[in-house]
Amino acid sequence: MEVAFISSLADHIERYIKALLDQSGQSGLEIRRIELAELFECVPSQINYVLKTRFSNERGYIVESRRGGGGYIRILRLEPQHQQGICPWIYETIGESIDMDGAEAVLVRLLDHEYLSRKEAVVIRSLLAEEMQNINPVYAGRIRAMLLRSMLMVLLYGS
Repeated sequence: MEVAFISSLADHIERYIKALLDQSGQSGLEIRRIELAELFECVPSQINYVLKTRFSNERGYIVESRRGGGGYIRILRLEPQHQQGICPWIYETIGESIDMDGAEAVLVRLLDHEYLSRKEAVVIRSLLAEEMQNINPVYAGRIRAMLLRSMLMVLLYGS
């Protein structure tokens, strides 16, 4: 999760694609890579970078692409829900151990689906980053997973 004050081109492209997904009213969207590149006046590889880093499986998306003259990109948004609520998804996704990139991906997904506010996500990320600095790397992933699960349960369920 990035907490930058200056928006980069990648940030603009990400927001645009997410807005298109929201406007479509569906869980998926088809767009042409070349049209996006022309719209943002960038090379198609910049679009590829955004898709790879901001629309990964860990962040709750499936990206399919077909290259060539009629090529397209299909982006599918996966909802982090189970029939029993979000709790099983949190436990399944975090697992017994999680690295900082994985924790950030969980926070971004919960933020995107409005389970967390931006402030809550930033606080959790800051706590995880700060508290893990002095922890032996052998144990950091397990401790990070326990802290993340605990904080999310308190925020989402109040207990």
